[in-house]
Amino acid sequence: MTLSVIIVNYNVKYFLEQCLLAVQKAMQNIDSEVFVVDNNSVDGSVKMVQEKFPKVKLISNSENVGFSKANNQAIEKSQGKYVLLLNPDTVVEDDTFSKVIAFVECHNDTGGLGVKMLDGKGRFLPESKRGLPTPEVAFYKIFGLSRLFPKSKKFGRYHLGFIDKDEISEVEILSGAFMLIRKEVLNKIGLLDEAFFMYGEDIDLSYRIIKAGYKNYYFPETRIIHYKGESTKKSSINYVFVFYNAMIIFAKKHFSQKNAKMFSMLINIAIYIRAFMAIANRFSKKIFLPLIDSIMIFGGIYAIKNYWELNVISANGAHYPSAFLQIAVPIYILIWLLTVYFSGGYDKPVKLVKVFRGILIGTIIILLIYSLLSEAYRFSRAIILIGALWSVIAMSFFRIILHLLNLKSFKLGSTKTKRISIIGEKDEAERVAGLIKQTNINPNFIGIVTVTDSISNNNTVIGNILQIKEIIQIFKIDEVIFCAKDVSAQKIIDNMTELQSLEVDFKIAPPESLYIIGSNSIDDSGDLYVVNVNAISKTENRRNKRLIDIILSLFLLAFIPVFIFIVKNFFGLLVNIILVLLSKKSWVGYVPENTIHKLPKIKSGILNPLDITKSKEISEEIAFKVNLLYARDYRISNDINIFFNSMKFLGRK
Repeated sequence: MTLSVIIVNYNVKYFLEQCLLAVQKAMQNIDSEVFVVDNNSVDGSVKMVQEKFPKVKLISNSENVGFSKANNQAIEKSQGKYVLLLNPDTVVEDDTFSKVIAFVECHNDTGGLGVKMLDGKGRFLPESKRGLPTPEVAFYKIFGLSRLFPKSKKFGRYHLGFIDKDEISEVEILSGAFMLIRKEVLNKIGLLDEAFFMYGEDIDLSYRIIKAGYKNYYFPETRIIHYKGESTKKSSINYVFVFYNAMIIFAKKHFSQKNAKMFSMLINIAIYIRAFMAIANRFSKKIFLPLIDSIMIFGGIYAIKNYWELNVISANGAHYPSAFLQIAVPIYILIWLLTVYFSGGYDKPVKLVKVFRGILIGTIIILLIYSLLSEAYRFSRAIILIGALWSVIAMSFFRIILHLLNLKSFKLGSTKTKRISIIGEKDEAERVAGLIKQTNINPNFIGIVTVTDSISNNNTVIGNILQIKEIIQIFKIDEVIFCAKDVSAQKIIDNMTELQSLEVDFKIAPPESLYIIGSNSIDDSGDLYVVNVNAISKTENRRNKRLIDIILSLFLLAFIPVFIFIVKNFFGLLVNIILVLLSKKSWVGYVPENTIHKLPKIKSGILNPLDITKSKEISEEIAFKVNLLYARDYRISNDINIFFNSMKFLGRK
């Protein structure tokens, strides 16, 4: 056997299916086998492989054993002359395997080989070729010198920026996303080091290949798409610690004690810098707008208070006590910010009507509380009303300024409706267009671009693939979707590379699948159009569901003595209240059954929609339909209805 392809999967079912479809095409006329090692995914990956790819050799782990061990499980069973370690979030060209095998067959000194990788927008990924991360190289990378001087032979060694991206070259480090290795080399140097749970194992293996006397090659004459960032989020603190700790393991294993200590010191510095940046970045994104709102509201009320003292109540010699600014005003601001938040005033895209609604609701709440206070704490109803007006004006004005500055995250109005071009033959393109219409995308234009030269009289067909550049410009296309059934991976990648300067998004629609997949950035999780229900997964619905969970928990605590006589398991009720308040559970969730993975993820529920029926036993099909209806037509009233009609089950474990 010539080739064994090994793919380790963890909760990226849609990417895995697309990857396997591309692998099938690339394996034609090659004596080969494919392994998928699943690390205990919960998204239905195993079932998908079993149903759609019965010839794939599937290894299903009962726990996440890590990348290295999972690969080793398949390598030990592989029979190919060459072993290819391939990420599930990749798409290979139709001739990728034949090209890389032909190259290695002609270069007997090859131990490992990597290819040219592009991200989801057709941009070259610099990690396609890398140098050994010695302490010196790591220093230049950590402190930004490699970014300032990417083509320098001294400072740019991390990504070998001085080597042309289209030039076949010897390199030191290959990417584990696509790593072709001779099986005889693995037999000689050993398999992946399982001390590396995730990250670093490709660096270790590449270095061991070189130490054994073989060469690693960067081979850019074939390309793959790598939707990097799907299995992990690079901005997370967990990623920072896992990645850099893997580097420390590598240093201790391969460098001298002195160099290892120096490397470890640099890495630890990098860990704290990156962790701080990750926390600061996440915090700043969350707190930026509310913080500015708070400052503006407080400043406005402070000015209003001073004016009121000088011009309205000064005749009586009155003034506001310090408690007004120190206690009352911060409470007003907190209530306004919370009601704006729960009204959707901080959602994207920004809608000023939600800000106005939030301030209005907050003002009503403040006035209600105000009316219940003793005279000593009723500072000024007029300032509350004027402060509310100022809050609306200030918050709206600031958002308009951000909008005029053309900041993407602060665009006013509704979500931009997309103008989409679908490239494929008419029947498949119309199928894909139908899928898009079943999602919540609601594009204002869908045009079909045929692969052949012929153009149908159908007014939805706007040209052929040879005219795609002009079509994008004339029809102002935002997004191009390729039908994988009709367009080869090579043509897809060719077009992505050629069109990347036009700033359009790209997606791929696999044949016979109910989703369209793509990624706009190596740092995000990508965009996924799934013909699925998603009402419950909308931001406002998730927020409202969490809010009702808290309100119901507080209600239970307020009337806890009453529920001793209502709930079957009173101790269980107390435990559940704590779990819900800690956001570990929700009061209402799905009916437990095996196909929940097809629905939007929510927290497991103590109650479920079937609790208000008298049904004792139901089929899995009925349970799925009930869950489907609950997810598709989610309303807060549904949760409240289930809660109050199923109170005896609130102590359920």
